[in-house]
Amino acid sequence: MVLRGYVPTSEETLQTLAALRLQSLNSDFSTHAPFPRLEELFPPHVLHARLPPLPHRPPAKCRGARLRAGLLAGGLWGQALAKQRAERDQRLRGRLREEGASTMAAIVEKWKLLQGMGRPEAMAAYVALVREWPGFGSTLFDVDLHAVRPRLGVVRGRVPWQWATLTALSLQSPVGPGPQRLWLGIGAKAVSLYKPGEPEPLDSFCYGRISSFGASDSSTFRLSVEDRDLLFETSQVDEIAQLLKTYLASAGAQRLPRPQEPPTSPPTLEPTVLPQGLCPAPGPWQHRPPVGSSHS
Repeated sequence: MVLRGYVPTSEETLQTLAALRLQSLNSDFSTHAPFPRLEELFPPHVLHARLPPLPHRPPAKCRGARLRAGLLAGGLWGQALAKQRAERDQRLRGRLREEGASTMAAIVEKWKLLQGMGRPEAMAAYVALVREWPGFGSTLFDVDLHAVRPRLGVVRGRVPWQWATLTALSLQSPVGPGPQRLWLGIGAKAVSLYKPGEPEPLDSFCYGRISSFGASDSSTFRLSVEDRDLLFETSQVDEIAQLLKTYLASAGAQRLPRPQEPPTSPPTLEPTVLPQGLCPAPGPWQHRPPVGSSHS
């Protein structure tokens, strides 16, 4: 979970977690201790994020310009461009090695501070640090939120089945227009939506607010929350549906949402009073300073 980037926190905390992992694996620091590879201790994407972005080449504006670019690419100019790309890639690899060495040195310095800490204590400190994230314990899925379909009104007893511009999930969750890459967190008490890398959820839905869910097709998942439908594109439709059913069954919800087949006609609006308000929002995630040793 940590190495995949699913614990949004500072680099300092990630280095502390890596040091605790080394302490649990090798006990006290020693130059003779086996060192795991950095990618087994620290999220690789953090190092890649430090690299400068690749230069963006604007597309050619006309057919003639594209033709000239194609002719040049096939000649000496193309060879020069290939050489430039190879040199740039070599510089990026060198920069990545430097960043990796700097990060490993920082991890080792933190590891030295843990001298005397036993393996069980190191593991407990590791878990305690990760548990500070409010989303700890949830299963996270990478999803693309493609649409929020508000139920705007009733037409002849039916809800208009139409796409709407992506709107905010709530006053506390400003989601802009267009598909949004999000984390869908499914926990024992609620379903939450996160922007990747941010510790606080955009919105959380208690299971009592979920009226239904289901798969529109093999890659589209629909979640109906009170007066709106959220449509996600994901490769893990079956896993999401199964986990939701498991949590709903264990929670003993009074009204168990059922997976539904894609509707052939617009669904009817149920004449029920919808609950108001969000799930209780967790407080800000604050990091405590790491334990320096077992005696501090």
